[in-house]
Amino acid sequence: MQIEAAIYPSLKGKTVFITGGGSGIGASIVEHFCAQGSDVAFVDNAAAPSRALADQIAARGHKAPLFIECDLRNIADLQVAIARVGREHGPIRVLVNNAADDDRHHFAKVTPDYWDDRMAVNLRHQFFAAQAAHPQMKAAGGGSIVNFGSISWMNAEGGYAAYTACKAAVHGLTRSLARDFGPDNIRANTVVPGWVMTERQIKLWLDDAGERQIFENQCLKEKLYPPDIARMVLFLGADDSQLCTAQNFVVDAGWT
Repeated sequence: MQIEAAIYPSLKGKTVFITGGGSGIGASIVEHFCAQGSDVAFVDNAAAPSRALADQIAARGHKAPLFIECDLRNIADLQVAIARVGREHGPIRVLVNNAADDDRHHFAKVTPDYWDDRMAVNLRHQFFAAQAAHPQMKAAGGGSIVNFGSISWMNAEGGYAAYTACKAAVHGLTRSLARDFGPDNIRANTVVPGWVMTERQIKLWLDDAGERQIFENQCLKEKLYPPDIARMVLFLGADDSQLCTAQNFVVDAGWT
């Protein structure tokens, strides 16, 4: 469905930092903030598609986002990237903790090392990114943190227990950050996507049974795509949501 999307004047010139911005939902978020005139930086561990994305955005006439290659399991590198963005582009006002990996796994085959790696990939960096961005946001007079959850644990889905454990934990993290950061005028919210038709999801998981599942479970009989999620993130980054904090914003076409 073609829509007329909102323009948020408060996002123009605002420094935005996005994790996992090189593909999928993250790439759409990068594109949408750039189209709003934001000063965008993003990290990803896949260099080639990330650089291609930055070039594509510049070719459309928008300011190219700054790409910094980073494996988010390395918290020191993440902290260096956040400090660099604040130093070179001004204080980060919007932090989008998008990066995650919903790798499927059988519970009987999970080892302690694999479990710890899933925590590092899907949960740990969200806290440390917020911790690193906090001083910049405080100095700027406030900011917005958008963490990413999932409907998977809400729907009691199986087949990836380490992932769903992380995504459930994000909700608790968001509410705690909202309380701790609120006195500094920093908001924290969770965006909770449904089953979003990224290239990866279509390639790995979408089959005839999945198609039926979508339309049986969703109230709205349309597939979700990355821009549907990105537009919610824009709202939470903009001043329009200035009194929204400690909340879950579910974008799943009514599945849950």
